[in-house]
Amino acid sequence: MIDIKFLRENPDLVKENIKKKFQEQKLGLVDEVIRLDEQSRTAKRRADELRANRNKISKQIGGLMAQGKKEEAEELKKQVTEHSEQLSMLEEKEAWFTDEIKKIMMKIPNIIDDCVPIGKDDSENVEVERFGEPVVPDFEIPYHAEIMERLNGLDLDSARKVAGNGFYYLMGDIARLHSAVIAYARDFMIERGFTYCIPPFMIRGNVVDGVMSFNEMESMMYKIEGEDLYLIGTSEHSMIGKFIDTIIKEENLPQTLTSYSPCFRKEKGAHGIEERGVYRIHQFEKQEMIVVCKPEDSRMWFDKLWQNTVDLFRSLDIPVRTLECCSGDLADLKVRSIDVEAWSPRQKKYFEVGSCSNLGDAQARRLKIRVTGKDGKYFAHTLNNTVVAPPRMLIAFLENNLNKDGTVNIPKVLQPYMGGKTVIK
Repeated sequence: MIDIKFLRENPDLVKENIKKKFQEQKLGLVDEVIRLDEQSRTAKRRADELRANRNKISKQIGGLMAQGKKEEAEELKKQVTEHSEQLSMLEEKEAWFTDEIKKIMMKIPNIIDDCVPIGKDDSENVEVERFGEPVVPDFEIPYHAEIMERLNGLDLDSARKVAGNGFYYLMGDIARLHSAVIAYARDFMIERGFTYCIPPFMIRGNVVDGVMSFNEMESMMYKIEGEDLYLIGTSEHSMIGKFIDTIIKEENLPQTLTSYSPCFRKEKGAHGIEERGVYRIHQFEKQEMIVVCKPEDSRMWFDKLWQNTVDLFRSLDIPVRTLECCSGDLADLKVRSIDVEAWSPRQKKYFEVGSCSNLGDAQARRLKIRVTGKDGKYFAHTLNNTVVAPPRMLIAFLENNLNKDGTVNIPKVLQPYMGGKTVIK
């Protein structure tokens, strides 16, 4: 959410930013906020005047009563009553204006970073860098679900009977590999100085409002019927929510946390052939990283976060590339985002396995995450990034480590988590 003062002083810049995100239907919201803000400030000024007059008259009443001038005091009491009634009406107006302005402000997208390429959707994202040499083997690689089924590691039919489409049973060594990857990612991030955390897997509505836009919530979140609780779509939600309505001492920044959680997503919309199996699902597990830092440090942390994901995938000998997300592909709260994509030898192309985002002070402003330092209080910056999210990550792992005979090699870094196994047969 943008600072109201910034919008008030830079309406044209805010409108230009909306155009860059191809959301022209929101241009009128800027003028509406300015109009309501002016009315709100007028009401506040009048309320302040009435409070000052009421206090002044109250003192006069005390003096008159002390002098025995009851009739004059009674006349002034009538004025106090009138002022109080007017003040009550103005305070109701102030509260209404505050709520209405906040509702509209939450629909206005955050100001994107100058380096973000301008584009309408993810087809216009820009490749930044490749890490590792993509390899296409001299044998045919089956679809990932078929690889797992041949290794007795996946049961989609039973999952459909139990929970419907978008769910799965992982079995045997594939299930063990899934857990090994999560455990390795946890230790990988701990070694890089992040504090390990297991957060709540449900969050309240005010936290949802603080961490994401309404459109994202509608397309992603599962709500618990009859309760003010939502299943998390990623542990970023509850991890950033951990700091709601707090004041952090500047010397205690940055806060760097890595978290494990299951994730639950509606995944609305049509799914293509490559999204069958365990690519796009309603339930998965994830290792996440988040940072709460000073504004001047957020760009530096952004580069560190996406590099962590690249380094983890390269340690598993999986080629990856980074993509700078264009303006139209950024969620409204994001200042900047880089996707990490892994190489698929079967498809002969890269596909998304993680996303790193800098949200500036948008989440902190909504959740009231403030910092106190030598120059006073200010809003923190928040960032998040996927460390690893199997089962999707398993697709890249299996395809890049598959042998011609159908066995799968286990890289050295994962072997301790697999009981010393070097291959899955």
